Amino acid sequence: MQQMGTLPFKISVLVFIKDDTGRHLLIRRNKAPNLNCWSPVGGKLEMPLGESPFECAIRETKEETQLCLAPPDLHLFGMVSERGYEGSSHWLMFLFDCRKPISAIPPAIDEGNFAFFTRNEIDSLSVPPSDRILVWPVYDKHRHSFLAYRAECHPNHPVRMTIEESQSNFSNNQAAP
Repeated sequence: MQQMGTLPFKISVLVFIKDDTGRHLLIRRNKAPNLNCWSPVGGKLEMPLGESPFECAIRETKEETQLCLAPPDLHLFGMVSERGYEGSSHWLMFLFDCRKPISAIPPAIDEGNFAFFTRNEIDSLSVPPSDRILVWPVYDKHRHSFLAYRAECHPNHPVRMTIEESQSNFSNNQAAP
């Protein structure tokens, strides 16, 4: 294993998509990271192309679910820097709430298969441990606002979270400051 300071750094997005009834669309991942765990749609930025987090969220959503989005369909509600995730890499993740509902479960893809779950059902699913501690509580509290935080995810140590910026709630009709 590499030293913690020399691990590769990856940049990704997670997109929280719901249906008309408010159930969350999750994918059960067939690949690492998070093999066999349920998580929101997402993926890594195409950094050599200069892809922005919004462009990545739109592309990944289209590739994985066929749902076509535009920037106004997305609200960036969180940014988390995970140091030492699974002892193999550092991650910078941008968390988006999708304002456009999806009407049906997409077909399975190489990455995994999809299903809808209520927010309460998600608490009993197999989700990545860091999602249970860091992502879903932030979604619950900040999906209508903004939070930037850093997480220490070193193996064999408890996950530690440090808030770096927090904005209070604002209405969906109002632009973020």
